[in-house]
Amino acid sequence: MPTLFSIIESPGHPRLEDLYQRLGIEQVKLNSQRKALQALKKTAPDWVVAEFFYGFGNNYAGANVSNLDVLLATLRKQAPAARVIVLVTKDQAGYVPLLAERFPLHAVLSLPVAEADMEAALTHP
Repeated sequence: MPTLFSIIESPGHPRLEDLYQRLGIEQVKLNSQRKALQALKKTAPDWVVAEFFYGFGNNYAGANVSNLDVLLATLRKQAPAARVIVLVTKDQAGYVPLLAERFPLHAVLSLPVAEADMEAALTHP
């Protein structure tokens, strides 16, 4: 059964448990990047669904684009075949290409995410 890490860091993260179950995907809910990094030591997910937060100011010491850089760098080593679906608010969507220059992204979905959009991302290569 494929595994999906759902990293839920805000109330805007979609709750799509029924979709994942219907598609035969086991969802692992994680409430922080730190917990996701810990879970990567035990499990290599097939999918990662995470929200994008741009690193305004000094939040990420200028070395990273967003909250996802460390996770995606770790994925590259621990689960290189994992496909990443990034969730982003419309006001931050313009910054996602900076992340995509550094890491492969399977899909980028705007919040709020429709179930049909997530299903399309999960079922199309």
